[in-house]
Order: sequence, then structure tokens, then C-alpha cells
Amino acid sequence: MNRILPFLVVLLATGLAQTTRAAGDPDAGKIIADQKCKSCHGADGNSSDPQYPRLAGQYADYIAKALSDYKSGARKNPIMSGFASGLSEQDQKNVAAWFSGQSGLNAPVIPRSVHK
Repeated sequence: MNRILPFLVVLLATGLAQTTRAAGDPDAGKIIADQKCKSCHGADGNSSDPQYPRLAGQYADYIAKALSDYKSGARKNPIMSGFASGLSEQDQKNVAAWFSGQSGLNAPVIPRSVHK
């Protein structure tokens, strides 16, 4: 048992390091978002134009997957495909980390009119 414990500690530490390395860097993602994304999606991912999705607060894995799919052609949109084609896998994770860390705006509640 004493021989196994150091091995398990090294194995666990290596696994945690791999997980940390695989995650996106939001600071690097902000730089990319400022250059490529903010004109449509807003500086913080809260687009004021309803034709562009709000990305703020969205799940990072969803954003990264969408970017990957645009790049591969699995998801079709000529504008997004063009932007995504220049992003590496790490860039995709970085952008996803940036937008997922932003606060999303709540959609306004429009009261229903009550007819009597």
C-alpha cells in the first residue's frame, strides 16, 4: 500500500495539471473577442441587436463546440465560419472562457395585458 500511494499522488497531480491546461484562458479570450466578436456580440457578449446571440454567461463547452462546428462546417453560417476558421482549438477555448465568465443580461419581462 505504501508503494501505491506515491504513484496515486503523481497520477492525480498529472490529471489535475492536464485539466487545468485544457481549460481556456479568459484573458486571452478577451483579446480575441475584442478583435473578432464584439462588433456583433458586444464587448461582453451582451449583444443589443436581436439578430446576434448573447454569449455572456453561456456554457463554455457550448461556445467552444459551436466554434469548432463552424470551423469544420458541421454548423453552417458563412460569417461565423469565416471567423472560426482562424481560431485554433485553444483560441476557441479561450473565447469560450471569456464569454462564459461574463454576466448575461436577463431578457426584459413584458407584462401581459389583462382583458376583462
